[in-house]
Amino acid sequence: MNQSISKIIFLGLITVLAACGDTKQSSDSNSTVVGDGLIKVTETQFKSNGMQLGTLEEKQFPETISVNGSIDVPPENRAVVSATMGGYIKTTPLLQGDVVKKGQILVTIENPEFVALQQEYMEVHQQLSYLKADYNRHQTMQDENITSEKSFLKAESMYKSAVAKHTGLSKQLQLLNISPSHVEKGNMSAVATIYAPISGSISKVNVTRGTYVSPASPILEIIDNEHIHLELSVFEKDIMKIKKGQKIDFKIPEASDSNFKAEVYLVGAAMEENRTIKVHGHLMNESENNFLTGMFVEAEIITSSIDKMALPNEAIVTVEGTPHVLILEKHDGNTYYFRSHKIKQSTTGTNYSVIEITSKLNLETQFLVKGAFGLLGI
Repeated sequence: MNQSISKIIFLGLITVLAACGDTKQSSDSNSTVVGDGLIKVTETQFKSNGMQLGTLEEKQFPETISVNGSIDVPPENRAVVSATMGGYIKTTPLLQGDVVKKGQILVTIENPEFVALQQEYMEVHQQLSYLKADYNRHQTMQDENITSEKSFLKAESMYKSAVAKHTGLSKQLQLLNISPSHVEKGNMSAVATIYAPISGSISKVNVTRGTYVSPASPILEIIDNEHIHLELSVFEKDIMKIKKGQKIDFKIPEASDSNFKAEVYLVGAAMEENRTIKVHGHLMNESENNFLTGMFVEAEIITSSIDKMALPNEAIVTVEGTPHVLILEKHDGNTYYFRSHKIKQSTTGTNYSVIEITSKLNLETQFLVKGAFGLLGI
């Protein structure tokens, strides 16, 4: 009995020792971790998994300036509507977000003073015919030396003053969108109509029916989003690097993960109070995106480019927060031996990342540029 137990224990110890002496298999079936931290990959595994070797390549990387800003529209695409004369809002059928066309009725304003203005215009209009005839008569008599110069000058002054007043009142009526020709026919109204000066969307409505508005009161605001641009704020230390025509990569962090393109169009000529300068950017393919005025923007202005040695992003695997690459240690027959190496990853482009050259990472070093994740991403 004791001999049987001893035999079982002996066999168990042999099994344990044999397991410790074997090479350690990684959790990935494509490789084996051997002594000294090397990762062994057979030729068959290398080809079947589409692995690929490569060296450092010289690539162009952009040098950028990070800025913030917003989506905006040019001044001619924004209109604040107000009244020429004060009055009470009679009708206001539009809401914020409504789309309007240029010349469309926005609101109507009522004020008894509008009637008084039309009445005054009518009185001057009626007097004008008499004063013109009297002026012409005095001019004829003056030419024939029948009347005194004083009488002629008086008639001329009264007529020309009436013409000036008639013209001024006519302009005031036109500003109220009241037709002088209708008034001349006796059609008077206490209501003035305000029309849309541009096409666009209503962005603000500041009144309701019955509100009294003065000439200085903004009634509503219209924004035409057909042409929008970037309004970026660049700090004083970076402004000398900004030039017209430079490319801009930007995103709307609160609305989308997508990146969009723009171009520097104008650089401001005056410093703002916060020591920044405004940079105006034109969007590429703006009609394809539904941007809204006021959206917050994070942007990168590409000021120049620089050549750096780099590896494809696929060759870099982050393990526990640290980037690693696999270096080919040796190629022995049908077997590849790789060693994991920590790197300092700096500038990152679209498909490549800059790699700092060291004694172990040089132009002759061969890297696993495709398939590294299968070996390190465990």
